[in-house]
Amino acid sequence: MNIIVFLIFGALVGWLASVLMKTNSQQGLLGDIILGTLGALTGGLLMDFFGQPGVTGFNIYSIIVALIGAVVLILIGRALSRAF
Repeated sequence: MNIIVFLIFGALVGWLASVLMKTNSQQGLLGDIILGTLGALTGGLLMDFFGQPGVTGFNIYSIIVALIGAVVLILIGRALSRAF
């Protein structure tokens, strides 16, 4: 993926995850891009652990994989914020 598509993908996934987890008002566009990008990495690692392909491009499967990863990251962030 080129860099523009990568940033759009990250922003879309990060925004979807923040709306789903009701954290949309706490982060801006940059936060969405970072969350979506890290979510794609996390989702890819999780899928690899289960023997499935990770993010394969700009398609529905990849959006779902990245969304799962982003939701996991939000849940980890919430757990860590409660612990400290």
